[in-house]
Amino acid sequence: MLKRFSRRTFARLFGSTALAPAALTNLATSASGQSVPSTAAGRSFPPGFLWGSATASYQVEGAVNEDGRGPSIWDTFSHTPGKTNNGDTGDVADDHYHRYKEDVQLMKDLGLKTYRFSVAWPRVFPQGTGTPNPKGLDFYNRMLDELLAAGIQPYCTLFHWDLPQALEDKGGWQSRDTSEAFAVYAGYVAQHLSDRVKHFMTLNEMRSFVGGYESERHAPGLKLPPAGVNQVRHNAVLAHGLGVQAIRAHAKPGTKVGLAENATSCVPVIETPEHIAAAKKATREANAGYLTAIMEGRYTDAYLARAAADAPKFTDADMKAIGSPIDFVGLNIYTPAYVRADDSPSGFAMVRPPASYPHMMSPWLHVGPEALYWGPKLAAENWNIKEIYITENGASSTDVLTPDGHVYDSDRVMYLRNYLTQLHRAVSEGVPVRGYFCWSLMDNYEWADGYAYRFGIHYVDFKTQKRTPKMSAHFYKEVIARNGLA
Repeated sequence: MLKRFSRRTFARLFGSTALAPAALTNLATSASGQSVPSTAAGRSFPPGFLWGSATASYQVEGAVNEDGRGPSIWDTFSHTPGKTNNGDTGDVADDHYHRYKEDVQLMKDLGLKTYRFSVAWPRVFPQGTGTPNPKGLDFYNRMLDELLAAGIQPYCTLFHWDLPQALEDKGGWQSRDTSEAFAVYAGYVAQHLSDRVKHFMTLNEMRSFVGGYESERHAPGLKLPPAGVNQVRHNAVLAHGLGVQAIRAHAKPGTKVGLAENATSCVPVIETPEHIAAAKKATREANAGYLTAIMEGRYTDAYLARAAADAPKFTDADMKAIGSPIDFVGLNIYTPAYVRADDSPSGFAMVRPPASYPHMMSPWLHVGPEALYWGPKLAAENWNIKEIYITENGASSTDVLTPDGHVYDSDRVMYLRNYLTQLHRAVSEGVPVRGYFCWSLMDNYEWADGYAYRFGIHYVDFKTQKRTPKMSAHFYKEVIARNGLA
């Protein structure tokens, strides 16, 4: 179904057999000052809504051996034969370390209000702990100054999976020491950057990097037994809590602290009261080891019962730290998890997608726009959250740079338009979403998939490092200009 919405089909909407460069220019015409049709007024977002984009250090920076950076687990993992697609590594990636000024200009051209980036822990503490590396922060200082000069607010993620290898050699996330080392690192970075960064996220997608100790697909590529995985999970949420405390102790007054988590976005399979109630219950239990523990400062009885003898070892002090109050919640939302009401003790059952379920290029990325409505809505209802950001949302596509120098990613435009429609539905009903970060600013190193999957709204030729705006970039530019759907 997605494939039938082809370049030719899209072009016919503009009255031509192919979407010419002029048509792409017209997509952003109102961003240049022309009036916006009145029909868009009913689909506007609130004044001050933050439109942003996002990247992550190891996925874009490159320069892995420059200015004192130490190795990370992803350097080790990607250089291990057979671990990544085609043996791809992040050694160069988008060379953002040297090209950040060009990339900030891309952001400015889009009209971005904010940019979410991550700091590479091994740049700042090459050994994970000990003496910090001043040159490691110099890069981020330069980039922050460039962002602010362009009128773009920086949102900083402190850990986006690139754990210093020196810490992994001592047990990594299997060790509580890593949680404590993260707090020291988080406090140090907040102390030095909070004069310009007002929003810090502790960890990105705990569920995903914990998987690196469970499935062998991600770094460090281990397959621990359930008890070991549960302890890793506990140490991750503990690192978040200790990190929140450290940021509050060292950051400038007024600094806000949160996280970016790919919480399971539970969606009622049919929007009736019984299925909606089931989805709300499922939201709490499906995220019991992560967001639920953080928001409630406790593990649910059902979570501990499921783990039984494999439950993590923890103290009351651990749970108090984990439950440290946060100022906002970031949600990375790509796909729905459909839920139906059920007569079981839990009151819900997950509905697995059939083989025919539509997805983007990535087989896991099932298309379910309503996830961007129910995800933040049910999170806000469960935990009385007052400030939410969609810290990632986007799609992979079979992007091809055509001879005329464009990428006609009409499937990604379809994806973004439909998801933003559901986000507008949420915001218009009072769900407290304050901003949206499109993943990603540009094609980058997609972890174990290497460079085979493209998520960017800018096409990157990884041989020349040339960046080219895709049709989705023009679409998103129009959304930002209108502060509403385009």
